Amino acid sequence: MFRLALHWQILIGMVAGAVLGIALNLFASEGQTTVTERLPADVTEATIHESSADISLSYTNDAGDRTTWTVKPFKEADDDPDRWVPTLEELQKIDPFAASIYQSHGGTAATKAGIWFKRLGGLFLRMLQMVAVPLIITSLMSGILGLGQAQGVGRMFRRTILYYLATSILAIITGLFAVNLIRPGLTGEAPPAVRSAVVAAPLSDVLFAQLEAMIPSNPLGALVAPNFLSIIAFTIAFSLFTLSVGGEVADRIRAMTTAGFEVMMAMTMAIIHLAPIGVFFLIAYVTATQGASVFRSLAWYVVAVTLALAIHAVITLPLILKFVAKRSPIEFAKAMSPALLTAFSSASSNGTLPLTLSSVEQRAKISNRTGSFVLPLGATINMDGTALYEAVAVLFIAQLHHGQNLPLSAQIIVALTALLASVGAAGIPHAGLVMMVIILQAVGLPVEMQGIILAVDRVLDMGRTTVNVWSDSCGCAVVEALELKSSQATDSQPASA
Repeated sequence: MFRLALHWQILIGMVAGAVLGIALNLFASEGQTTVTERLPADVTEATIHESSADISLSYTNDAGDRTTWTVKPFKEADDDPDRWVPTLEELQKIDPFAASIYQSHGGTAATKAGIWFKRLGGLFLRMLQMVAVPLIITSLMSGILGLGQAQGVGRMFRRTILYYLATSILAIITGLFAVNLIRPGLTGEAPPAVRSAVVAAPLSDVLFAQLEAMIPSNPLGALVAPNFLSIIAFTIAFSLFTLSVGGEVADRIRAMTTAGFEVMMAMTMAIIHLAPIGVFFLIAYVTATQGASVFRSLAWYVVAVTLALAIHAVITLPLILKFVAKRSPIEFAKAMSPALLTAFSSASSNGTLPLTLSSVEQRAKISNRTGSFVLPLGATINMDGTALYEAVAVLFIAQLHHGQNLPLSAQIIVALTALLASVGAAGIPHAGLVMMVIILQAVGLPVEMQGIILAVDRVLDMGRTTVNVWSDSCGCAVVEALELKSSQATDSQPASA
């Protein structure tokens, strides 16, 4: 039976949701309500005016003083920074009385429909949150415990991890550079002077807090919370010590985690197949309540992600290949082209792994010892493209939400959390959606705003997966070169003696 590919299903869901939401926003989002009854004793009148662009809410007290709030996602230059909020949730925190007036008497047909769209789309996001913790644990453990079958784990493991850490950090820095340069959430204009929505903590406190988060006082409590940094750090430590114990114990744990990972991948893929429905409701919610203007920054967001991925794939990694691995980047890319094209079309690092192994060994002439060690580990924990993408996406969402760039300390939290979250990202399509929840929670951003970028996630997923596989492949060349250099140095020692 004919079945559309998932990315086409998501595109159809996005278009259908956008059409429905925009139609509601255009034809059912205007209204004005004046309230004079059931108000507190000191309030004489309240007025709610709703349009497709914003909500204006005001109330007057006995003394004749009038308080007015403007609620809309994008602040304009003539808006009072002390009386503008991007969402009703923010208004609830600042002026609960004004928010209660709207909850009791406000809401057009578009707004009420948007509330239900948000609830239904939120079910999809809850399912993504549901699988996040077990997927991280089983993915990490199955990848690391697989190293126990390789010879000479110590030296090659250190070099592989060092390469993965270095390239992931470079990718995240590239992403931060691109998003701060283009500022897609601010539509490329200078950020307006808005009410300070983000409080920057001292840099030393931020770094030490991240260090503390990586050492859970109660690992089970970290699972329940969940504290994702603690979970990732403890899982890595547990896996490494399982390898050190070895024997039958390691075999049993390896078999259990491998089975668990397969189950979690199946569950995650089942949830991701619901993405078209989730996208439909989330996009319908956004467009019904905010109108088509919500897409005005999305094009710049795609440009920022694409530029950052291109810099990392075409400049950073080829330079590493040229000067560390001593390989021609062009020739190596030609050798890896079957795997790279498959990665782009499938958006799955794990699905591409057999072809990546074949291309590395048969076309790029990397030894089986290096390829079989580096690539499976890379498909699990080396996600340069994913880490870069998540850093750009979270800062884009933050710019939309706050109307300004995050301070340096918050960007450092994004960078560190993106690095560790990418380690736990499974090599399957749209796994970055699951991991992005971690970073949004780390910097206090609403998880539901993830729905804004779902419309273009598939296209960007194809690009970042290709970068992931390209980085893994380059890692094979780098580790192989370093291993050969070490072997040559060892062989020459007796002769020089």
